[in-house]
This record gives sequence, structure tokens and C-alpha cells, in this order.
Amino acid sequence: MPTSTYAVIAIYVAFGILELFRTRLFSKMEQTRDDGLVEIISTILLLVITQPTILIFVDYALGSLRPEWRGMLSDINIFLAIGLFLILDDMMQYWQHRASHSFSWLYNMHRAHHNARYMSVRLVYRNNVFYYALMPSIWFSAVLVYMGLGWVYAGYVVVKQLVIIGAHSDVAWDAKLLKIKWFSPVMWVVERTISTPATHHAHHGRHYSDPAVNYKGNFGNLLFFWDVLFGTAKITRTYPQSYGVENLPEATLGQQLAWPLFPEAKAPQSS
Repeated sequence: MPTSTYAVIAIYVAFGILELFRTRLFSKMEQTRDDGLVEIISTILLLVITQPTILIFVDYALGSLRPEWRGMLSDINIFLAIGLFLILDDMMQYWQHRASHSFSWLYNMHRAHHNARYMSVRLVYRNNVFYYALMPSIWFSAVLVYMGLGWVYAGYVVVKQLVIIGAHSDVAWDAKLLKIKWFSPVMWVVERTISTPATHHAHHGRHYSDPAVNYKGNFGNLLFFWDVLFGTAKITRTYPQSYGVENLPEATLGQQLAWPLFPEAKAPQSS
């Protein structure tokens, strides 16, 4: 495994340990028997099968169709390279995420991520098994790696996963910082730049009547700036009273993991 993979695993484990001792990692409030199964299966499939398969497939396909593209961007300026990943990976993920809350068939493949009635590092890779396979950002990143930007991707993915894992954890790193009055101007910039626990927890809130909830916005992953730029941001510096999905029928284990192969429940409308 590359060094970046070890770094991401270390970040994930570190937040997991914090939750283990502070917020009951394996026994969250309102969790169900299916929650653990969905999280384990979807996480393993993404990291062991889906993402590696996309990288290998893109390398093979472009190696056959466009061999002249291999490594063609390896000498570009590092800031331009990072900009390509921010646009083709992170911004594309923002638009897919936003679309997943606008179209019911996409929401069916994303609902598993919101079905949990708690926040945790356990949710980071929790999704329908087809959701990541259809994620444009993973495919675009694979193309950029093929074109010689693997060295940039290694650092980029560590930073992105640090932000995303931290934003999902219920050990909110921003909570105390937001209470420091003199530090408020710094946090004003931070919370409009990257996803924080406060802004991302709002997206997972259960009841739209809760002032801290914005499940129809706050779609950003690494950069919350996309929400600010495209008008879907809500910043309250508070946290939802509860998490999950409101006004929808229960989703079965099969529907969460592999809709439309298991359409036992009525296809839900987006929320």
C-alpha cells in the first residue's frame, strides 16, 4: 500500500479511538442491527474493490486508447495540479452529492449514508455499493493519476480524508474553537473554506424545523466553499438535536446496500 493509504488509515483510526473513549464508537444512540452491517460492507467494498478497480481499469483503458497521455502532466506546477483535483474531484463530488438530494433514483443510492441516526467516523464510507462506482470524481482522479499527478493525489487525498473524517465524527474538533471569542474571525474563514463538524452535521440533521439542520444544502466534502459559491450554505455554529432521515419509510438492509437490486421498500423521494 502507498504511504498515503497508511496515513488515511491512521487518521481514521485516530478519530475512531477518540470516539471509542468519548462517544461510544460501537454503541451509538439509536443505532440498529443493520447499521454495522451496512457500514462494514460498504466500507470494505469501496476501499478493497471499487476504488482500486477504477484506478486499474482507467490505467488499462487509457494505456490502450491514449498511451501518449501517460505522465503528460507530471511536470506542471503543483498549485495548478491541486486546482485540477479541487475542480475535477472535489467540485464534481459536490455536484453529484447535490444531485443525489434532487433526484429520487440517485437518493436511493445515497440514502444509506443518511439512514444512521447518529454521526461517527463509521459513516464516512457508508453508501450504496453502486454510489461510488458511479462517482465521477473517482474516475476523474484516476485519469489525473494516469496523466502523471499521482504524486499530488497522494497528498491531496490525505488532506481531503482528514477533513471529511473530522467532519463526520461526533467528537467535534471545532466545538471549543467556536467558543473562543477572539478566534472567531479565523473560524469565520475556516468554516467557509472547508467542511467542519458544525456545517456537515447540519447536512445530516433529521428535522428541517431544527434551526441547525440543512439537509437540503451543505453538500461540500473537502471544500465547503462550493456551498458558499453555489448558494447552498447554512452556517449556524450549532449542531442538530437529532440525525437521520425524516418523513420516509424505513429502508431495508438490501435497499441501503444494493438498490435497485433490492427494491423491497417503496422508492423514496429525495429529501
